[in-house]
Amino acid sequence: MPKDGIPSVLTGALQFGIKPGLERITKLLELLGNPQDLVKSVHVAGTNGKGSVCTYLSTILACDGRKVGVFTSPYLERFSERIRILDGRSGALSFLEDDSVGEIPSGRLDALSDKVAAAMETLLSGGFEHPTEFELITAIAFLYFAEEKVDICVLETGLGGRLDSTNVIKDPVATGICALGLDHCGVLGSTISEIASEKAGIFKKGAPAVSIDPDEMIITSEMKAAVRETLIKAADEKGSPLTFVSTHGAGQNARFDVDGTMHFELDGISYDTCLNGRHQVSNAALAIALARLCKASGDSIKEGISLTRWKCRLEILSLDPVVIIDGGHNPQGAESLAVTFNDILDGHLKGRPVRIVAGMMADKDVKGVYEAYKNGGLNIADAVTVRPANSRSMDPANLSEIINDVYNNKVQTLEADSPEEGVRIAFERSKADGMPLLVTGSLYLAGQVRGYLKGIIRCMTI
Repeated sequence: MPKDGIPSVLTGALQFGIKPGLERITKLLELLGNPQDLVKSVHVAGTNGKGSVCTYLSTILACDGRKVGVFTSPYLERFSERIRILDGRSGALSFLEDDSVGEIPSGRLDALSDKVAAAMETLLSGGFEHPTEFELITAIAFLYFAEEKVDICVLETGLGGRLDSTNVIKDPVATGICALGLDHCGVLGSTISEIASEKAGIFKKGAPAVSIDPDEMIITSEMKAAVRETLIKAADEKGSPLTFVSTHGAGQNARFDVDGTMHFELDGISYDTCLNGRHQVSNAALAIALARLCKASGDSIKEGISLTRWKCRLEILSLDPVVIIDGGHNPQGAESLAVTFNDILDGHLKGRPVRIVAGMMADKDVKGVYEAYKNGGLNIADAVTVRPANSRSMDPANLSEIINDVYNNKVQTLEADSPEEGVRIAFERSKADGMPLLVTGSLYLAGQVRGYLKGIIRCMTI
């Protein structure tokens, strides 16, 4: 296995890119004994919030005493983060102390990769196309969860839903749809209806489906109506009973503590969470609805919400100076981030100049993201732009140009030689002048610098 912890069979598949379709993964899993049919599952799709919902739900189910398999993407700091088992309440509590708890051990990852590689060779000899990296990872996850005899697994789609490799499951306990927006349009479609239809491809006959109410999604009124119509039509066609979950404005009444905790109320029950942002109330509501379909107890739901941790999602790393890291990378996520940044610390950041470390993928709506920041009241005064370690990364100079184009040339910009150098420079500046620091633009950037940033913050880390 290479030193980065990624099995060679997976790195070798990177060249095959994204190839939506279920033919390859279906045959590959058949050769492996169809492990996906041996475990119960909950399937979650959407544009924004999938990881948060999956993490909320898996923590709740672990607190309910279940052995829970969790499959998410992408990874941030370690490849093994993508495949995890939370073994009961003790597993959920241990995760608070060490966020590597439950990750697939390297030895098992090696062994299962070899097993999948052997099946892949048989697949190729039968005339099939080479599986993609994500298809191979999906197969490894299903094998691991089946061998470990998990009580249930929580699956996050990689891209879309209908043709995503996780959609080989036949009889989920329930399916969930998170907030939708225009992202990955080149693959999923150019309209919100086309994207919603692709996400709704995870619906299964007889399996209850739950969606965040479109009225609570950060999209236009016309888009909200289109999403509702599309999801209802897809559920009817599949024979999947669909429920829309509304928070009835609970997000607007959420309260924020200086320790990084958000308090909110749903259906007369008070909850505490470390996942900041009013949008997280909708994510929590969706997870709670899915947990109830899994027959989790009310006490487990409340404890699970409070114990949930999800790094690099508006994660507060320091309070003096304020340092927040977030992996948001589209306009909807950017709008949520801007609003939440002003909410944190009881509004003490509202309108204050903000310093950012910024790095984005060139194929994203970069200008749209910064327009959302500006419209959301994020007063960016200083920006250190960097190039995350990814072939799709935008040139830092181009990113600086876009930022100043949106902010009318009022931002002091600096291009750093590396992401690590960028956060070092930015943190030293904020430590000296007290300006809040936000590291944002991509999960690739957040994952690359989180450990380094925590190291230089040292005792100020929460």
